[in-house]
Formats: sequence, structure tokens, C-alpha cells
Amino acid sequence: MTTATTSVVRLSRAALAERSGSAVVTAPPRIVHLGLGAFHRAHQAWYTAHATDAADWGIAAFTGRSPKAAEELAPQDGLYTLIERSAEGDTAEIVTSVVEVNDGADIGRLVELLIEPTTAVVTLTITEPAYRLRADGQPNLDDPDVAHDIESISSPASGAPRPSTVLGRLIVALDARRRAGVGGIAIVPCDNIPDNGELVRVGLTGLARLISSVLAAWIEQNVSFVTTSIDRITPRTTDADRETAAALTGFADAAPVVTEPFKDWVLSGDFPAGRPAWESAGATFVDDIEPFERRKLWLLNGAHSLLAYAGLLRGHTTVAEAMNDSECRGWVRELWDADARNLPAAELQLDDYRTALEDRFDNARIAHQLAQIAMEGSTKLRVRIAPVLLAERAAGRDVPSGVRAIASWIALTLDGTEITDAQQDAIASAAASDEPVRRLVDLIEPELARDADVLADIGALVSTLRA
Repeated sequence: MTTATTSVVRLSRAALAERSGSAVVTAPPRIVHLGLGAFHRAHQAWYTAHATDAADWGIAAFTGRSPKAAEELAPQDGLYTLIERSAEGDTAEIVTSVVEVNDGADIGRLVELLIEPTTAVVTLTITEPAYRLRADGQPNLDDPDVAHDIESISSPASGAPRPSTVLGRLIVALDARRRAGVGGIAIVPCDNIPDNGELVRVGLTGLARLISSVLAAWIEQNVSFVTTSIDRITPRTTDADRETAAALTGFADAAPVVTEPFKDWVLSGDFPAGRPAWESAGATFVDDIEPFERRKLWLLNGAHSLLAYAGLLRGHTTVAEAMNDSECRGWVRELWDADARNLPAAELQLDDYRTALEDRFDNARIAHQLAQIAMEGSTKLRVRIAPVLLAERAAGRDVPSGVRAIASWIALTLDGTEITDAQQDAIASAAASDEPVRRLVDLIEPELARDADVLADIGALVSTLRA
């Protein structure tokens, strides 16, 4: 839908039906999504809405830390405007696949949905820190919320357990599904984490074992964990975007989503209770997802992190601004050269992928904020930059751009720049120590902290950048 209208009305299924002259199909909620946010609505919800069997697959979504998204979308019956922003202009469509929105704390409704035999898929976009896992993938028992959930679920003081973590809530709902005698289900994490399906499998079954060996065995036998690689840049929505949505559609939308034209979704795993025909909307199903994950994490996300920290130090605020800086563009290309040496270039069509990335990064109409990308740097640098740096060092090669990404993050940290990070306490302790550079590198990747040459290169560049 791209034609502007003169009268603006509040978006709802009834209003959409009246304006279009035909009924708006509300699909049955067969997918449960945890972590309702802009990316989910630009990505998995879009693929579901565009699948050939979309009429059979509705999404019941739950918010994450804040109920705000549910409060905005509930009066709109889950509908929202997706604005696709290219260098040439904006187009918009009303996405109808989200049929129900809930506060993430509503355990009762989550249980009701998961004991339905028709519920076949649980998708998640909650970011890595929200899984509350240790480096070995097991539940972090030092996290007070995790400890509370184990106690609450194992021996609730009164009434139903009230877990506060996402995995805790999922454990309660899966146990209800087990007791209801309902069959298998697929869990599909869609976060930027290597081998995310295996990570969630290990974390969830580990948590289940601490609560009930019977439940843990049932999960191992009945729940599949699908690994995914996801890609679609989705900046934060502004008031101007809300005005654009109204101008393009004629509907007042409290929660439109802006995204780029490019989109990619690669999945690997089984769906014991079925799934939408996402491939009909462009998703790819593969047996071995690892090369695709690495391509995306290293080239797209790695370059984003490099641009975030190096670009902020050079006074830039968005990806497009930073890419317009010839120095930053050169560093990105240098990083991609190193990435390509550690990937099957022909299989992944790396030349075409790199060209597409530069076009995406140059799209100044997508205001992808560097400050937003910079968040959770200690975790992101570990998976986006450190693997290639280690591989290149093992081959006897240096990666100046990888060193620059880490050194820029450290320089910003030592200069007191506020960057949200789940390891903030550890970062503050390291920054205040007698060896701040080594301690901060150790938080990212201990093996790098033991490499004297890399550590010296990072330290020298940190001094230069801070000067």
C-alpha cells in the first residue's frame, strides 16, 4: 500500500476492512513469539504474512522487558505499518500476521497457548543477555532472577509459579504442554548468536534439569531447536515515521516499523508440529547453517561494530555517515578481506554479498544509529570480531581493522562514554584496574588477552585514539 489518503483513522482490523472493502483474515494463533519488538515485526512477522499459507498461521506475541509494545498494538488488533525505506523513497504496507499481543509477564496466557495442539512454533527475539546463560551455555545460577525462577518453579510458595526470565516462563509453559499430553513443538531463536538453536537447547534443558528430570527428558524427546541466521536492518521508529505511515496509508499507527528493502532468513532444523511455508516468502532452509551464520556475523555485524566504535570516535552518528568517511570505508573493506579468507567465498557468493552490504550501508535514508549498534559491545565483539582475529593470527597474519574495532570500544569505555552492556559491572572494574586494556580484552576473548602482540597493538591504538 503506497497511495496517500486524505482522511486518517486509527488503525484496526475493522477500519482496515472498511477501507479495503473486504474482510481482514485473522489467522489462528499457531506461532507464539517472545520478545515483541520492531525487528520481529520487520522480519519473522513479515515472512509469516507473506507465506502462501498465511491464513493458517497467526502470531500471538509477548513483550520482553517492557509491556509498551503490547499497550500500543492491542488497540490496533496487532496490526502495524511496515515502512520499507530505500534510497529512492518509502513504501508502506499493513502487516496482519500478529493476531494477539500480550504483556510478557502474562504466564497464564502463555500456558493457554502452549497447551493447544495447534500451537506449533515458538520464536524468540530477546537478545543474548536475556537468556541469562554462562559462557558454557548453562543457566547462570549467580543471576538472582535465575535463582528466583528455579525456586519459584520447583516449589512455588503459593499458587502458580511466577518466573521472571524468558527461559523460566518457557519452562513453565512447556511443562504445562507435557502434562496436557500435547505433542512436540519447535523453538526458533532469531537472535544474532552463533548456533542459536543449540545455545537455547543447552540453556533450556539445563534449566529444566535443575527443576524436573521428567520435564528435561520430555523436552529432549519432544522439542526441536531450530538454528537461524537473520538479517534486516530495523532502526528505531521516530515521530516523523509515524507521520509518514499516516500519509502513506491513511491510518494513525502508534507503532509503525521502518526497515530496509533487504531481508534474509536462513533456517536449519526440524518442525515436529509443522510450520508456515516461509520459503514461499524468500526464507532459505539448509542442512548446514554455519557458513551462512559466519557470513552474516562477520561481514554485516562485524562491520557494524567496527563502524559503531570507530565511527563514534570520529564524530559520526549513523552507519551511512560513517561509510561516507573514506577512512571508515577502508577499514570495513579491510575487515571484509580478512573475513573472506576464512569463509567459502564461492558457496556464499561473497563478492555479491559485499556489494549488497555497501549499498545497504550507503542508504542514508535508513538512520541506523551507531549508538544503538554499540550496545552490548563485550558480547558482540566476542562473536563478530574475535573469531576472525584469532583465525588470522593463527595463520600468521595481522588484522588491523579487527584490532581497531576492539581498541575503539576500549577507548570509548575508558573515556567514560555511556554504552549499555550487561557486563557493565565487570567492565567498570576492568576499566578501573591497573591493566585496563588487558582486563577489557579478556572480557571479550581471553585467548586474545594472552596474545602479547595483539595486546600490544590494541594498547598502542587505544593510546593513540584517546590522545
